[in-house]
Amino acid sequence: LLDKMGGSMGFLGKGVPPTQMMNMVMGSLYKQFTQKAINNFDDFHVAVLDIFNNFNSALPGRHFDFPTPDQIKGCFTQWKEAKDEEEKKKVFIEFMSKRVKPSKLDDVTLLTGIVSPPAAMAAKRAGENVPQLKLIKLIPDVIFVPTVTILAIVSAKLSRRMYLK
Repeated sequence: LLDKMGGSMGFLGKGVPPTQMMNMVMGSLYKQFTQKAINNFDDFHVAVLDIFNNFNSALPGRHFDFPTPDQIKGCFTQWKEAKDEEEKKKVFIEFMSKRVKPSKLDDVTLLTGIVSPPAAMAAKRAGENVPQLKLIKLIPDVIFVPTVTILAIVSAKLSRRMYLK
C-alpha cells in the first residue's frame, strides 16, 4: 500500500511536462491575441505590447523585456503573409517563444541592492548620534533598511536610464 501511495505521489509531483505547459500557455496567448481586431500594424503592435504588459503585471518581481518596434514589424509582416490561421498562429508562437525573456538585472542595480542594506544600517547608527537626527531612533530597523534599499535601487535605475538616453 505504501509503495502504491509513493508511486502515485511521485506521479502527482511531476506535473505537466514543460513543453506541454509552454504549448498551453502559447495557445491561450494566441487566443487572447486574436480576440482583438487586428487590421493594421498599429493594432498588431498594441496587441503584442498588451500581452507583454499583462506578463509584467501578472508576475510579481519578474519582468519581461518588450520587443523592439522593428522586431514586432518583422513579425507582423510574416503574420500578414501567412496563408491560413494555423500558419499565423505558428508565426505568433515562434515570435513569442523567442522574445519572452526575463529582463536581466544590470550590474549597477545588483551592486546597489547588495551594498545598500549595510550602508543603511551604518547611516542609521551614525545618524542616531547627531542631535538634529535624533528622530531617526524612532524608526525601526525593519522599516528603515528596506525603505532605504528600495529608494537606492530606484534612484540607481532612474539615474542609469537618464544617463543612457
